[in-house]
Amino acid sequence: MRKNIKEFVNISSSYLPIQEPIYEFGSLQVEGQIGFADLRPIFPNKKYVGADMRKGAGVDVILNLHKIDLPSESVGTVLLLDTLEHVEFPKKAIEEIHRVLKSRGTIIMSSVMNFPIHDHPYDYWRFTPEAFKSLLSPFETVIVDSAGEEDFPHTIVGVGTKQAIDEKTIDRLKKKILNWKDNQRYELVRFVTLLLPPAIMKFIIQIKRSMK
Repeated sequence: MRKNIKEFVNISSSYLPIQEPIYEFGSLQVEGQIGFADLRPIFPNKKYVGADMRKGAGVDVILNLHKIDLPSESVGTVLLLDTLEHVEFPKKAIEEIHRVLKSRGTIIMSSVMNFPIHDHPYDYWRFTPEAFKSLLSPFETVIVDSAGEEDFPHTIVGVGTKQAIDEKTIDRLKKKILNWKDNQRYELVRFVTLLLPPAIMKFIIQIKRSMK
């Protein structure tokens, strides 16, 4: 879980029709994120189910996204946050999510593009905005955006609803997302700065400047 993704969920939940029950797929809170990765406070007084492939903090039920053991149209809202890159067959997973969502259900999702390999337990994919649009194409209303460099973003976000949403609500949500993405432009730079020695970081910046 990343701070910018929690902010995106907050924004989306303020404008989208959030129905119950809410299922978060990929809810396992890994070491160092216990508590921070808990999104339940964003949805107070709503039925919230944490689902993952492994037992652990934040996990209420074990479910496989390739074949979700839930009845069709039984879920109100799905959160799929920085998880899809770890799913071997993403299209199958989205098809299953579409199946279990109610007729007015919503999915809020995110993943990475320009981002280091992170093995929890496997890391298969990197997504472009167009990939998200393709994956969400079965939904009635689709909003996709990205954060970071325009031609090489670090984060891709998307929203899909099985019902049409009025244009006014969509416009308000898009404006909020636009403000959000502007604040995330240099998140990856901050992340890499924490990992690399200052001398190497300075060298990379000099090379980047010389290429402009």
